[in-house]
Amino acid sequence: PDAQVVGSKTLTLDEMTDLMIRAVGDGKTVARIQSGDPSIYGAVLEQMRVLDAAGVDFEIVPGVSSAFAAAAALNTELTVPGGAQTVIFTRLEGRVAMPEGEKMADLARHGATLVIFLSITRINGLVRQLLEGAYTDETPVAVVYRVGWPDEQIIRGTLADIGPKVKEAGITLQALVLVGEALDPNICRPEEVAAVASSHLYSDDYTHIYRKAKGFERGRSAAADPPAAESVTEC
Repeated sequence: PDAQVVGSKTLTLDEMTDLMIRAVGDGKTVARIQSGDPSIYGAVLEQMRVLDAAGVDFEIVPGVSSAFAAAAALNTELTVPGGAQTVIFTRLEGRVAMPEGEKMADLARHGATLVIFLSITRINGLVRQLLEGAYTDETPVAVVYRVGWPDEQIIRGTLADIGPKVKEAGITLQALVLVGEALDPNICRPEEVAAVASSHLYSDDYTHIYRKAKGFERGRSAAADPPAAESVTEC
């Protein structure tokens, strides 16, 4: 109750780190509540550099990434057996230039699941670049606004209609855009299950280090035995 609470949204890097360094010097415990994901577009690295140069010890305490919170809010996985097995976290090019090969149109050519940060204000331009890749007008899209907050809002659509839907909702900040076949809202419906491959992990004919397939015979050759303990079970 006696903690000093300082909002950082109006502060520069120097002002913010100076506050932290002086507070530590006064024997106080400082908790820097980082906006967004500390390890993704969080501008944490420059803060760490200043604190390190000042001899201030610090620890980063991770939370749940907004990307995975969004997947949970959507009741979906970001990877789908038989479909996307790769997830790319990215953003539209802004003040920081994108390296060669990492522009949105380049990444869209993979057809992977894309989780796109800091780009909602340019949703129409984003859609145009995505359509230059492996995606089509019918590719599913979900926009998750303020994920995990009481006013969380989810907008589903396709690349053909997500732009107008976002504009109609008035969303211009604090939203993730998720793109790919994994975002199909029908993927878990009974009538769609037959068309979607399942993971081998729980299949009764799949042997792995913790469980033998149904009908597994002890007398089979060593090559048919479960993998060694250090092996990783794949889905």
